[in-house]
Amino acid sequence: MSESGTQPRPYAAGFACLVGRPNAGKSTLTNALVGEKVAITSSKPQTTRHTIRGIVTRASSQLVLVDTPGLHKPRTLLGERLNDLVRETLLDVDVVGFCLPADQRIGPGDQFIARELADLRLAKRTPIVAIATKSDRVDRRRLAEHLIAIDQLGEWADIVPCSATSGEQVDTVAEVLCSHLPSSPGPLYPEGVLTDEPELVMIAELVREAALEGVRDELPHSLAVVVEEIVPREDRPDGKPMADVRVNVFVERDSQKAIIIGRGGSRLREVGTTARAGIEKLLGQRVHLDLHVKVAKDWQRDPKQLQRLGF
Repeated sequence: MSESGTQPRPYAAGFACLVGRPNAGKSTLTNALVGEKVAITSSKPQTTRHTIRGIVTRASSQLVLVDTPGLHKPRTLLGERLNDLVRETLLDVDVVGFCLPADQRIGPGDQFIARELADLRLAKRTPIVAIATKSDRVDRRRLAEHLIAIDQLGEWADIVPCSATSGEQVDTVAEVLCSHLPSSPGPLYPEGVLTDEPELVMIAELVREAALEGVRDELPHSLAVVVEEIVPREDRPDGKPMADVRVNVFVERDSQKAIIIGRGGSRLREVGTTARAGIEKLLGQRVHLDLHVKVAKDWQRDPKQLQRLGF
């Protein structure tokens, strides 16, 4: 018993899923909660393709965050598969965080997700926490209006405003999500583990994020990255390992290939430099990154190509 005579809260551990329409701040919030970069972020909507688990270990709880693509009205076979991925994930988590950015009015996309979550709550009694993301981008009056609009949108276990970029209320979001986790004899993952995502997937995501930076709106949906191989460089001195990482970047049209490569290869060199820094931090060693841009015509609509590219 604690000094006050009350029973200490048992250890809690479980899975939380952050959902929201594209570009609602889910990946940025995942990274802020974990304290490290485990999910790619971009100013372009619909950049998350894989469910990435970020692991937040605290003294009395462990929160395993599952990041998902934004739920959206699908226009392609890829879009349909991404929506199915979100729905499957929702059925397997202990608590859901619904991200609603404070700098945007609640719209049809949010209403669509709210209806899906209401069905989930009825079917599985899963607690839904509404999270007003990007609170630093609006004044207090606008934030208050947004919180009222969220309250009127549905039934929520809690409503929490936060800013993942400034860090404001991020700890509160973690506490609230953890309060809805089931009791556990101990953590689900060893302390110090931040993600269970395979290195190959994380390398592909780092390349994809670098390739998306500063490009036109047409590209995000059309970009897929596949890591072909990671080969340790032979004959390196002791204590100074190096790896050759070969990566293919797939686009749907020749015009998109030209955008990625840039004039005289300048854009591709920038992508390589940015991605290599993240990959070296991830692998803990120097890396030679070999990037190739290839055209896979209309891959988002082709079941065979989707399977080959990992979707």
